[in-house]
Amino acid sequence: AGALAAGLEQAGGEFVAIFDADFVPAPSFLRRTIPFLLADPRLGAVQARWGHLNAADSSLTSAQAIALDKHFAVEQLVRHRADCFPKFNGSAGVWRRACIADAGGWQADTLCEDLCLSTRAVLAGWRFHFANDVVAPAELPTTILAYKNQQARWAMGATQCLTKYAAPIWRAPDHSLLARLYALLSMSAYSTHLLLLLLLLVQFPLLLSHYRFSPWMIAFSVTGLGQPILFVLAQQVLHRDWRRRVRHLPALLLLAVGTAPSNGWAVLRALFGRRSPFLRTPKGARHSYHLNAGRMVWVEAALALYSAAVLLLAVTTGNTGAVFLPLLGLLGFGYVAAQAWREGRAATR
Repeated sequence: AGALAAGLEQAGGEFVAIFDADFVPAPSFLRRTIPFLLADPRLGAVQARWGHLNAADSSLTSAQAIALDKHFAVEQLVRHRADCFPKFNGSAGVWRRACIADAGGWQADTLCEDLCLSTRAVLAGWRFHFANDVVAPAELPTTILAYKNQQARWAMGATQCLTKYAAPIWRAPDHSLLARLYALLSMSAYSTHLLLLLLLLVQFPLLLSHYRFSPWMIAFSVTGLGQPILFVLAQQVLHRDWRRRVRHLPALLLLAVGTAPSNGWAVLRALFGRRSPFLRTPKGARHSYHLNAGRMVWVEAALALYSAAVLLLAVTTGNTGAVFLPLLGLLGFGYVAAQAWREGRAATR
């Protein structure tokens, strides 16, 4: 937020285009976005869709691409068309300078300065447009540590915005109940990581007390954790080779489970008012700096062992309904912990 505010003081013009350093917009980007702002004086910003420069580099980047494609091709498209508190994603967008000023400018009290400004602009009566056919490709994090750092920052920032704007959003008289509920739910989306951890932690005592899980728990877990329909739908809409791309869905599911401890901790820190510095995400094959694995790797390893114990108990007691989640935990936590430990060792060397 501080860098954006400083840049705005030096930038000229009525409109301001914003890109992270790793984005590679097409030469036609402004010609395809500015007309929307010229046609509607109450349009505050135009958001383009993110593309991916290195989606095919690994299962990690391919899984991230699937997640971001779903966010833009489904979530962003719907929330903009339905006017459910549309938002700017922090990059690949154009703002009207007057909208930024009217909404109070860039504020540094959250780690999601983009969501913070977007929310204030919507509450002030400004409209947004999502240009789904304008694509600005960028690099995806290539390491587990970089990805975890990015997701934890987004989790903390979104939760900070929730605590900051929950009351103003709920009292917003010019927005429908559906729009207000959607805004609150989307800001609290990372809390699902805490619920996932809670669900896993209670399974061991439940199994010891001879509670019988329904076999339908497997189908319920797949539907609730994987969101397979939306992920596949986004790939079908955006890519002709969607069948080849969706084979990375299992990797995405393991990432979603494996990053639950770091994201959950970020949510808790935000809820209790803890502050954190803005740590940028290393991009590209070679980084100018490296992230450390930190203590979270031991939490992930402990959860992998706990999941293994739950899985063993479920199998030995014939409680098949309780098998799926601890299996995911064992694979997800174990994969993330092993990769983070290996990358941390390499950075130390």
